[in-house]
Amino acid sequence: MDKKVIGRVDVVNFPKLNLNEISIKIDTGAYTSSIHCKDIEEVDGVLKCKFLDDNHPNYNGKKFSFTNYDVVYVRSSNGQVDVRYSIDSNIKIFNKVYKISLSLSSRDDMRYPVLIGRKFLTKKFIVDTEFSNLSFEATSQENTKDVSSEIL
Repeated sequence: MDKKVIGRVDVVNFPKLNLNEISIKIDTGAYTSSIHCKDIEEVDGVLKCKFLDDNHPNYNGKKFSFTNYDVVYVRSSNGQVDVRYSIDSNIKIFNKVYKISLSLSSRDDMRYPVLIGRKFLTKKFIVDTEFSNLSFEATSQENTKDVSSEIL
């Protein structure tokens, strides 16, 4: 499988979650990927939450419910272990849709609402921190080509 070069940050879509043009940060030090989530509650085997918050321009306020989720243990860089919920979703990057597991966490104080870790990156991407938004730019150029070819 050919690996794509990805930069240190990018902008992607999460089709199953109906979240588009969401900023992500690539973190090769993190094993798992996480997404900013609010109002997380588990009631009678159903996990409910809202993704992002009012501070994010693409926040839609929609409450999601999941019956298929896991409880995971995530160790931070300082050694502290957090218990989090994890869901399976998908991510559209470089115009291709991939499966991804996302742990749900409050990233209020973080600049990027999504952190992408090694578990997702492995065998698909090579990280070059010199670059930013490679997928977003490639997708934008491809969409421009599609529109301009329709005009002809």
